Amino acid sequence: MTRRRKDGFSFLRAGLVGLALVLAVPAAGQDFQKGDEAYERGDYATALRELRPLAEQGLADAQHNLGVMYHKGHGVPQDYAEAVKWYRLAAEQGHGDGQNNLGVMYDAGEGVSQD
Repeated sequence: MTRRRKDGFSFLRAGLVGLALVLAVPAAGQDFQKGDEAYERGDYATALRELRPLAEQGLADAQHNLGVMYHKGHGVPQDYAEAVKWYRLAAEQGHGDGQNNLGVMYDAGEGVSQD
């Protein structure tokens, strides 16, 4: 009987951990959406506040968008090297726009040696 309770508890614990992970994903998605919408409105301060933590946590879409902000100087000082950093992080995860924009930076020699 003790073994049975242990198994039931383990199952319950695994279920709770899984539920916590599932619930955490929409929260990150909502923050990204909020940042993306703020960027589209030209509210770069909000976009930066929402996107930077997600980019630092490894969300490729946020990394790409942060790269765009640094590339264009939207809400941050224009900094090609910083744009390359964020584009590269997104590109390494297979983010198509990040890969493309990183290529554009190399083609123009912005933040990197022209190549």
